[in-house]
Amino acid sequence: MNHSEHSSFREKLIEHLFIGELLKLSWMGFGCTLEVASPEVDNAGYDLIVEDNGVVRHIQIKASYVGSKTASQKVHARLSEKPSGCVTWIYFNEDTLELGPFLFFGSLPGEKLPSLDGLKVAKHTKGNQSGFKAERPNIRVLPKSWFKNFSSIDEVYEALFGAPFNGLHTTRV
Repeated sequence: MNHSEHSSFREKLIEHLFIGELLKLSWMGFGCTLEVASPEVDNAGYDLIVEDNGVVRHIQIKASYVGSKTASQKVHARLSEKPSGCVTWIYFNEDTLELGPFLFFGSLPGEKLPSLDGLKVAKHTKGNQSGFKAERPNIRVLPKSWFKNFSSIDEVYEALFGAPFNGLHTTRV
């Protein structure tokens, strides 16, 4: 399948697979307490609002296939205004769509997004008639080195909500 030809379909698919993995963890170990919502309008950069363990997260989702050379992601500056805003960069297998590893940019549950000050302002990918690529004042270029690397969805859940998953209990520790 040509991933770039159907990129919006793929983006939504990866988002739904990610939500499914989070819901599965909530089912298996946290008493089905995870709540998930999507914004009607995307003007602050986040794709999902999730809540569990008393923590509300506004998540901007990014996706790349395993082996991709992508060195940065474009992040909306207004994400830092949201409670516990964060960016989850999901890698996936091109053939099987299996998720992982995961990159995470955010603070501890309940804390604001780390500052985006000093990051390069992104430019439009397409130029105008003259070829000029204008700046996008609300978008910052976030280098891959600023992300924490997680190998499993369990680690992502813990980073999001502060509750470790061990699969053996039905209530929080």
